[in-house]
Amino acid sequence: MEKKRIPAREELNQKDTWAMEDLFASDEDWRKDYEALKAELPSIRDYEGRLADNAGTLLACLKTASDMSCRLQRLYVYAGQKSHEDTGKAFYQDMDSRAQLLAVEMDGALSFMTPEIMSIPEEKLEEFFREEEGLGLYRIKIERMLRRKEHVLTKELEAVLAKAGELGNAPSEIYSRFNNADITFPDAAGSDGEPVQLTSGTFIPCLMSQDRVLRKDAFEKLYSVYASHINTLAAVYAANVRQEAFFAGMRKYPSSMAMELSGGNIPVSVYTNLIETVHRHLDLMYRYVSLRKKLMGLEELHMYDVYVPVVADAARVIPYEEAKKMVLEGLAPLGEEYCSHLREGFENRWIDVYENKGKRTGAYSWGAYGTHPYVLLNHHEDLEHVFTLAHEMGHALHTYYSNASQPFEYAGYRIFVAEVASTCNEALLMNHLLSKSTDRKERAYLINSFLEKFRGTLYRQTMFAEFEMLTHEMAANGTTLTAQVLCDTYYNLNSKYFGPDMVSDPQIAYEWARIPHFYTPFYVYQYATGFSAAIALSRRILKEGESAVRDYIGKFLSAGDSADPIDVLKAAGVDMSSPKPIEEALGLFEELLGQMEELTKEGL
Repeated sequence: MEKKRIPAREELNQKDTWAMEDLFASDEDWRKDYEALKAELPSIRDYEGRLADNAGTLLACLKTASDMSCRLQRLYVYAGQKSHEDTGKAFYQDMDSRAQLLAVEMDGALSFMTPEIMSIPEEKLEEFFREEEGLGLYRIKIERMLRRKEHVLTKELEAVLAKAGELGNAPSEIYSRFNNADITFPDAAGSDGEPVQLTSGTFIPCLMSQDRVLRKDAFEKLYSVYASHINTLAAVYAANVRQEAFFAGMRKYPSSMAMELSGGNIPVSVYTNLIETVHRHLDLMYRYVSLRKKLMGLEELHMYDVYVPVVADAARVIPYEEAKKMVLEGLAPLGEEYCSHLREGFENRWIDVYENKGKRTGAYSWGAYGTHPYVLLNHHEDLEHVFTLAHEMGHALHTYYSNASQPFEYAGYRIFVAEVASTCNEALLMNHLLSKSTDRKERAYLINSFLEKFRGTLYRQTMFAEFEMLTHEMAANGTTLTAQVLCDTYYNLNSKYFGPDMVSDPQIAYEWARIPHFYTPFYVYQYATGFSAAIALSRRILKEGESAVRDYIGKFLSAGDSADPIDVLKAAGVDMSSPKPIEEALGLFEELLGQMEELTKEGL
């Protein structure tokens, strides 16, 4: 792998950058809106103590709060995305910090609303709904408030917790600055001795290299840097666990997990059911690891051998323009209307395509109500990043349909369903590529890529979820989360999930320290549940066609947060309160594994 220079932000072609001017024409416009909202914010307090007076006052307060929240979202998203373009730029770091502080300030200003609405007798609220038709828009919102009644504190304590939010965000903010701006890695080198620039963005491409010397060197050097900071990173992670436990305790939840799952009304049993179901099928993971070891012809399979394509010759360079075409063809089963919106995103700079110095790692879709969605990529010209494009545009189109169909209050769908549309896109794209493939080697390559989705999403994210569950439980039971405790816990889980044919290298014990999602507690399990739901939905779309697409777009993509996520998925035909979707997904994994074993029985 030749050393590729990472360009500065200003060196990128504008067509490959997102159109932030669609959100705010300039930083100065952002500043004016920021100052205006900051100045107006105290006026919401004029409603304090008056919400029970009459239906009109309650409606006026809800409308004002909604308008302010929508404006804050635009400010917050713009500042966040500008800071992600180059995380080392102090100007946008400051802008992002000011937006976060304004969000905390708004939480404080609005903190009187929930307890005050909850104190209104339900009979009186029903009378208000009858008197004021406009309140109907807020019925679901109010009913959800009442559902959380036992977890809402007095007005004074709610104000204190809102102010404490800034402190609560500190561990996540510290980790983000460290992982995106401060940390640097030495160059890696392959068997030819040539240096390869090692960054968070180039690490996985290094591990996908056919040069095992490069894979091993990149693996050891990246984790040696995390190891040199591991005590600091353990302290930051432990602080995040403690702040989570503080808020859970203050709000009278039995655990941090219960608090995080309550927002979407997700039973804790859904989380534990995922782990238990995957545990029952670890034999399939061990079978896959054994097959990988055999196909790679290795006496020992190491953790740095996990990402490399086992059918190396089928891998090819896929330019970004070709990647867009492949995604459009793969998503054709979703219909022309869906694909027209996809083309709109490709052609109108919804996407920030390439890595640049200081750019936030990874990929995501984000945006603000009233404007088109945005997608951040760090694109590389390989099949993995074609799937990333399909994945993130799945998020973007989910947002597009939700925003188009729902008012601001219900447009922002819950995290539990957030990964379903994106993963459904991946499953449809993979089906398309497999249907076109006639070459045995290419087919094996594609099937293995799909198997890797199962390994990387259903198994790996469940392992992450179990790590979170265990570490939060340890802290709750009085165990100090030292670096040693965290590393031992992670290492043991890794050994359990990969099985006897994998050498769990000592460096893998530090992997937890480079996972940003751990700073959004109890988030990652939803990649695994979402993957399972997506497999079910994609199968229905391919089998039933237009009627299934109508249900998918009309009942799922367009639903936003207008119903609880479990119910939204049930309406689309998937019941995540049972193990069935997970079992079905793992059944497909077993089927594909069998095909791969058969295809490679006599070599490739």
